[in-house]
Amino acid sequence: MNRTPEEEKNTTTEELPEVEGESISRRDMLKLTAIAGTGVVMGMSGMATFMSLKRADPGPGSGTPVTKPQVNADDAVPFFGPHQAGIVTPQQPYVCFAAFDILHEDAGQLLKLLQEWSASSAIMTAGKPLKEGEDVTSPPTDTGETKGLSPSNLTLTFGFGPTLFQSNGKDRFGLASERPAELSDIPPMPGDQLNPQWCGGDIGVQACADDPGVAFHAIRNLAKASKGTAAIRWVQNGFIRAPDGQTPRNLFGFKDGTANRELDSDAARSQHVWVASSDTPAWMANGSYLVARKIRMFLEQWDQATLAEQEITFGRLKESGAPFGRNNEFDPAPLGHFPGSSHVWQARSAGTKMLRRAYSYVDGIDAGTGDWDAGLLFISFQRSVKQQFIPMQSILAKLDALNKFTSHVSSAVFACPPGAGEGGFVGETLFRSGSR
Repeated sequence: MNRTPEEEKNTTTEELPEVEGESISRRDMLKLTAIAGTGVVMGMSGMATFMSLKRADPGPGSGTPVTKPQVNADDAVPFFGPHQAGIVTPQQPYVCFAAFDILHEDAGQLLKLLQEWSASSAIMTAGKPLKEGEDVTSPPTDTGETKGLSPSNLTLTFGFGPTLFQSNGKDRFGLASERPAELSDIPPMPGDQLNPQWCGGDIGVQACADDPGVAFHAIRNLAKASKGTAAIRWVQNGFIRAPDGQTPRNLFGFKDGTANRELDSDAARSQHVWVASSDTPAWMANGSYLVARKIRMFLEQWDQATLAEQEITFGRLKESGAPFGRNNEFDPAPLGHFPGSSHVWQARSAGTKMLRRAYSYVDGIDAGTGDWDAGLLFISFQRSVKQQFIPMQSILAKLDALNKFTSHVSSAVFACPPGAGEGGFVGETLFRSGSR
């Protein structure tokens, strides 16, 4: 039916055009109006496409069943608690580790960032989108690639690097007096080939999950939310898998983390993992120190070594993981049973213990050599870096038979504060410390 100019003028969005007997809702027309307002031109063919897409999305009562993904709340690890999750949490098979640099020197903005990151982390670890029902004219808060998936036991663990407290002699945020004595870069070690671009960082974030996409999604959302305030300095994905109850294997095919069983008790963790209230500074009580080392593994060279050479290098049997002279992985063995230059003998001779959460990584092929760019993202948590990690690594760097097959290419240390209380934020103890 033809309309007069006056009738066209009086047409409202309540009178909606029809295509094959179906009409656009007022809400959808408002969306189209908003899109047009952003400068997007949509002709009649585009309008028809939009309406056909709407018809393909049956609503309630349409007669067409809609399968909705099931979210399993049992796969959720609480974000809030006395300790940060992701430290003694049973190790998930995937990690996305990112180190961020803060782009300003405003303590108020830093505080706000930590509050926002903590609130977002609590939502994501529960398996929920950061925000729903947003205006279509604005970028979504949540990137959306995990919508409908389970929480996948996602954990997010935050740590503060040395440069957050002081950089080039400058107290950037008024926090220099609260810097722990433990929080210093690992001193140079023999054989290190560290790439500065893969070292350090103001804030380290470890995202672990049963799904690699869920771990990446968490880091991606934190980076998106902090745009203009913080930027990723380096990021590394990793994986590790083992049958239930068994120790996972690294890319050399040997079991990695056998000694962690010695830290299963609360008493052992209090002694070797958690910072005590009697330690200084007080704001780190119930926290832990994280060391991250990216270790390149020369797989091609290792694959040419005989089984006997591989086992002598590690000091354990490859199949069972048993120490030399024993039958089972967890059998006790005196140091005298290990080959003197073996990795296990050298590591144990330091007399220290730490909680390992290492992951394998594969970053494709090295363009320069044509070899695998692969190895181990070594992560450990300890009460004292100076008394636990450094003594052990100092011995390994000099005498470990494994050194001919590996090279350390990155290094970082972070002070992981205690967990946050419900509604609080990670790092709250630091900002509420006496000098603040």
